[in-house]
Amino acid sequence: CQAFMLELWRIIGPSTDVPAGDIGTGGREIGFMYGMYKKLQMENSGVLTGKGLNWGGSLIRPEATGFGATYFANDMLQTNNDTFKGKIVTVSGFGNVAWGVALKVTELGGKVVTISGPDGYIYDKEGLDHDKIEYLLELRASNNDIVSPYIKEFPEATFFAGKKPWEVPCDIAMPSAIQNELNGEDAIILIKNGAKYVIEVSNM
Repeated sequence: CQAFMLELWRIIGPSTDVPAGDIGTGGREIGFMYGMYKKLQMENSGVLTGKGLNWGGSLIRPEATGFGATYFANDMLQTNNDTFKGKIVTVSGFGNVAWGVALKVTELGGKVVTISGPDGYIYDKEGLDHDKIEYLLELRASNNDIVSPYIKEFPEATFFAGKKPWEVPCDIAMPSAIQNELNGEDAIILIKNGAKYVIEVSNM
């Protein structure tokens, strides 16, 4: 992180370009980079998003994307006189974004039944409760970038290696891992399985 910032610091700045974390880059890595930026630039500025609170970061930065998209989805549902209550929701990913979506959807009465990683997806027909949602933070912090350990912790769930969660019947699909997750084939499967709404949380 520090070596990267040695090259990057000359071409970024609060009024030039403000980088942000993404896959594999969380608060810890941003903290390392920001520390080096401060040392080189000799100033304390808002040059990187995703900093910890101790370094001037925003209070709910980890939750922002997942919560924001879910609030948007909730408004979208309300325009159709609908709600999250009782809805089966498939989610991809297992990082901050998927965690935020799972937490907020559950609070709004929906049932999140999938998470996914590069190794495949987890189907948990009981839905993600508080303990399972908290476990996502442990998975993320492990740096293993896989979701299969979930079934050791919660054996009632099933792991599907090398597959995507869009084959699971749902009311709402919320891609929350990486950009361009859904292709035409996935869309056809979602429609066949009864999905009424697709909310793209991860973006390009």
